[in-house]
Amino acid sequence: MADTLELDALWEDFHRVVNMTSAELAAWLRVRDADEETEALPEESGTPTGRHVLAILQKRRTDLTDDDLRVMRKVVDTVGELADLENEPQPVSTPEDTRRRHRLMTLGHDPLKP
Repeated sequence: MADTLELDALWEDFHRVVNMTSAELAAWLRVRDADEETEALPEESGTPTGRHVLAILQKRRTDLTDDDLRVMRKVVDTVGELADLENEPQPVSTPEDTRRRHRLMTLGHDPLKP
């Protein structure tokens, strides 16, 4: 388990990059997995990482596990690599921009959200 200062910094970084609420993320994960004929069960919607982010958002800091911390680090790193946090929000203008936005939203970060 991380020390208190490291945990505090990770908690803040995670909640800075994950700018979607748990309700917004849950809805996005359901929409993302729905198609014309079927829709996944809510608890099975989205990627494993997206579901884990949703679970973390519903936890208190004191309830985090080592696996939660691993996922939080991964999300902070991935969002940092994919998102230009300094220059957001940006319009989604190309299919590549849309794919990037959808990938970020699966991690709880909507680049168009202020």
